[in-house]
Amino acid sequence: MRTIDLRPGPDGHAAPVTDVAFRPDGSRLATASYDGTVLLWDVRDPAAPAPLTRLHHRRLVNAVRWNPVRPDVLATASADKTVAVWRVPENPDDDRPELLTVLARHLDDVNAVAWMPDGERLICVSEDGRATLWNTRTGAFAGEAGAHAAHCMMVSVGPGGLIATVGEDGLVAVTDPDRPGRSAERRCPASVEGCAWSHSGTTLAITRDDGVAELLAPDLTVIRAVTVARTAARAVAWAEDDSMFAVGAYDGCLHVFDADGRRLHQVRDARMWPRSVAVAGDRVAVGSFWNGPHVLDLTTAAPLAEPSAPTHGPNAMAVLDGELLVGCDSGTVVAFDPDADDTAAGARVMPVSDSPVLSLTAANGQFYAGTYAGIVHRCNAGGELLAVTDPLGAPVPSLCRTRDLLVAGTYNGALVGLDPAALTETGRGEPHDGSVKSLVPLGDGFASAATDRTVAAGGLYDRTVLWEHGNLVNAVAVLGGRAVATASRDHTVRVGRVRAADGGEGWEVVRGATLLGPDESVKCVALLGDPESPVVLAGSYDFGLYRWRTDEEGAGLRSGRLVDEFRQGVSCMAPLDERRVAVAGWDGQILVVELDPDGEVRVSRRFDLDALAREACRRTWAVAG
Repeated sequence: MRTIDLRPGPDGHAAPVTDVAFRPDGSRLATASYDGTVLLWDVRDPAAPAPLTRLHHRRLVNAVRWNPVRPDVLATASADKTVAVWRVPENPDDDRPELLTVLARHLDDVNAVAWMPDGERLICVSEDGRATLWNTRTGAFAGEAGAHAAHCMMVSVGPGGLIATVGEDGLVAVTDPDRPGRSAERRCPASVEGCAWSHSGTTLAITRDDGVAELLAPDLTVIRAVTVARTAARAVAWAEDDSMFAVGAYDGCLHVFDADGRRLHQVRDARMWPRSVAVAGDRVAVGSFWNGPHVLDLTTAAPLAEPSAPTHGPNAMAVLDGELLVGCDSGTVVAFDPDADDTAAGARVMPVSDSPVLSLTAANGQFYAGTYAGIVHRCNAGGELLAVTDPLGAPVPSLCRTRDLLVAGTYNGALVGLDPAALTETGRGEPHDGSVKSLVPLGDGFASAATDRTVAAGGLYDRTVLWEHGNLVNAVAVLGGRAVATASRDHTVRVGRVRAADGGEGWEVVRGATLLGPDESVKCVALLGDPESPVVLAGSYDFGLYRWRTDEEGAGLRSGRLVDEFRQGVSCMAPLDERRVAVAGWDGQILVVELDPDGEVRVSRRFDLDALAREACRRTWAVAG
């Protein structure tokens, strides 16, 4: 397994902050990041967090938790399928952090960890649906602590040792490894993303994908339900005296409620990524799309500290009038000509939003950008804002322009039809039961791929499921209106030739094959060449770019050939024409890959997104000066 190499700067992370955790005494804050590191901050002065030392995993880090008994011990959970336990000295300048043990038994990303009250045992939960119990003093596996039928998202341990786990299957489960008969289960109508026991252990707060937070008794009876937002409620944390709880939601806000469910504050900052929330004393920390955490006063919601710099991770690409557009975590769109002799000289940075750009599509001399804030922007080629939507109720990870309609796919599964000029909503189609990750034109309509594992085709209202993967589907690609390919977290790529069904209603798959991908999630896919026997290109979370030739006998029984490697996972692709595709990695590298006359693919050009953005900003400042 290759290790992330994003080279973060001394003052923060090189990618968004995924999790935050205060040490019990509140003097230290640990932040985890997509850059594969954990950064420890001195937050004794909450207005001036000072970075102290950095810990490293091989893949992105999902979670961090301090030991409740030993303040110098920290557990970190990663997409490299491991949990590391560290001894972290008070002054890292005098004493280096020490790796005490590595816990490795899960088959997929470890999403969260929680310490048992004894400070020796640790619970780990994973995308593989399992919850495992470990003795961190010996490093020994101590057994299963529960299981879910889908991704297990979060775990919390109460002061009496009750373990709560929640998952995408809607299951809330409470168990006690020391008293096996003490257990309860409850099924929710939506995926459950977060959970946290109150400090008294009398109330479990859970956050659901339908925007509802519930307060539950230990036997999981409902004390009260609180509507947090129109989109997923993701994370929750209690005040130390249990008088308040804070919820992070995918509307980009931090919501603070009193224990009776009355809303006290709603804080919106487009730089915040509220998938993680932590409380210590009168302070609350929130994750960020920028290079460090947000710290706020819990009582007043006033900001105390903010991250210092944006990150430019690429999330989406599109082509407009010969330029490649790249939508970034910073809310900017970087535009450049991939065929120019001096690409940097013509590169432009267009500030589109103060929220990350998650999706892009372009047509008729203009482009559309979907954002984490749930708003779609229409801009001309120069980046001038022409129109915006009302908030769509959830982040917009996918956009597609059909003949007379702009379609937006959201985190909550909605397919929203928009007037391409005014960006007014014209209708909502048949939704997916999960985030719509990818949309591409197909015939007079479009193909969609979602976390409900399905790939569908058709118009806004009449849609046909083409096939289903064994796990969520990250991307769909179309070539020549006949060939369709999809990339999935189940480590496979599926490719098929499709046609309109008899009578013109719906679609049918004429021929299909499953291609074996790498041993990690396949993130993006493209098709090149002849639609009857296309060359398939796919990028993975294992940092690799792979190709398959579908004209080779037995292609479905072989892994793809490695074309190139990045320093982080491969993020997105955009066809330049039928024989060329642009490929972006989260390390900021962008490749142009082309199909040669012999049917092989090769990398013809390489670009560094950060370098292009810096040069474009330098020229802008020079002109302004």
